[in-house]
Amino acid sequence: MPPTRSTQVLDALGLRPTAVQHARTVIETTLAAAILDGSLASGTALRQAELAEVFGVSRMPVREALLSLQARGLVDHVPHKGAVVVGVDPEDVVNTYRIRLLLEPEALAGSIPNLGPADIDEARRILAAMEDDPDLVDLGRLNSDFHLALYKRHPNAKLLKLIGQELDDEDRYLRFHLAELGSDQLAQTEHRQLVELAATGAVDDAVALLRQHIAAAADAIEAYFFSRSHT
Repeated sequence: MPPTRSTQVLDALGLRPTAVQHARTVIETTLAAAILDGSLASGTALRQAELAEVFGVSRMPVREALLSLQARGLVDHVPHKGAVVVGVDPEDVVNTYRIRLLLEPEALAGSIPNLGPADIDEARRILAAMEDDPDLVDLGRLNSDFHLALYKRHPNAKLLKLIGQELDDEDRYLRFHLAELGSDQLAQTEHRQLVELAATGAVDDAVALLRQHIAAAADAIEAYFFSRSHT
């Protein structure tokens, strides 16, 4: 029987009977593709009852798929509404990177002279973990941890808190971007260069590279969201 609730998902996907043993994977993959290609627009409610009827399964695999999509940054949980397709404002994305460009070079410049061998080792360990094919939810967190590891010795704790907040915002956009384009979009070569410059105390070169790194990431992700809004 067709879903009796909102038909937004049904209109986008149609009925898709799914084998029980593969249900969670099929639901997650199908919804992710529909979110990334724009078939399911930002703000669309993903109601468990409707999805269960669309895929012909119980609510359990639907719930598991939605949790996984939330971890990937494609779905948000909104109080009193439940799971919705993540809303992304391209202007907000750009502003996040503009703020990073203002704050992070100062943080790196003030931190490098105070970094010790243990700090450099920590940054290298995080970088190695990023290259070990982690899940997107972990990759976004590791990217933030890597940058903060290089800034952590700046004496201004409030500056570091502000940067942490901006990196949290970027994490959501980054996961959304990488979910479609792949983890090779992360500039790992520049990350490795940043560590080595920090290790040798090359403040000016490190700051110049960081500015280039953030600006290039901003251009790439801005172009990505612009293309999504014009398809």
